[in-house]
Amino acid sequence: MRAHLGDQLVVESPATGATRRDGEIVGLHHEDGTPPYDVRWSDTDEVTLVFPGPDAHIHHVEHRPARTHEPSRPGMDETAAVSDRAPLDGAPDPGDIGRRVAAERKRQGLTRAETARRARMAPDYLAYLEVQPADPSLATLISLAAALGTSVAALRGGGIDLPPGQGQALLHPRLRDLDPDECRARLSTHGVGRVAVSTPDGPAVIPVNYDVIDDEIVFRTAPGSVAAAAVGTNIAFEVDHVDEAMSQGWSVLVAGPARLVMDPQAVQRLADRSHTKPWAGGEREMWVSIKARRLTGRLISPGDQ
Repeated sequence: MRAHLGDQLVVESPATGATRRDGEIVGLHHEDGTPPYDVRWSDTDEVTLVFPGPDAHIHHVEHRPARTHEPSRPGMDETAAVSDRAPLDGAPDPGDIGRRVAAERKRQGLTRAETARRARMAPDYLAYLEVQPADPSLATLISLAAALGTSVAALRGGGIDLPPGQGQALLHPRLRDLDPDECRARLSTHGVGRVAVSTPDGPAVIPVNYDVIDDEIVFRTAPGSVAAAAVGTNIAFEVDHVDEAMSQGWSVLVAGPARLVMDPQAVQRLADRSHTKPWAGGEREMWVSIKARRLTGRLISPGDQ
């Protein structure tokens, strides 16, 4: 008996051949795919170590060629060890789900080991999901979504082309103001926000990749762009997060003057400390800084929280 990560272990009744139990293989203990296996059972969503008996068989799912498994070496941390198992040239690209899982995990600064622990799965299986075009079960997606604080729909990319907030409102929502420390925590160190500016054609709201450096919001743009019109004016900057599955979320609004950063040393310091690059690409080396004069936020949550 040999299996791959993601295969299904099926236990049948010896008398009737009917399926008594089945589960997803989420961990291998031998490189050749022989037992035992870590199995996440579909009926309990629990992971147990299984030595299959004669009433069990493997249902293979379609797999692309896998990379060579390299054990970690002394002095390597967990992140380095799994990066050595990343696909080489010619190996399959990860699927959309794997890319979303990896991106959200890295955004939160989580290692694969910690994420796997939270999701109650083998780290090797999480590595497999992130680098292979896998089709994980619904139970696995639910566990990963819970571990990452997101939703199954988000991991699947559902509604990616639709505006957020189309779900039903909470039965008893609670709306409260966020204090300045809570606002700063939600601003975090970087992300995507929206700049509201006045232009000759009227008001405009532009999404930008931003950083928070020395308690100021900074972003890069190009001279002559709509976002560049913010320089020398009092503007509004907004970030938010919507949890579509839970019908809750928050928003933070920053208001204050925007200035152009021109000093070469200051520009270099911002470039060195920046966490992100503009997603829009191109030459965007004009740094704009916003100093908060007003910082407010609101949170929508269930009434009993």
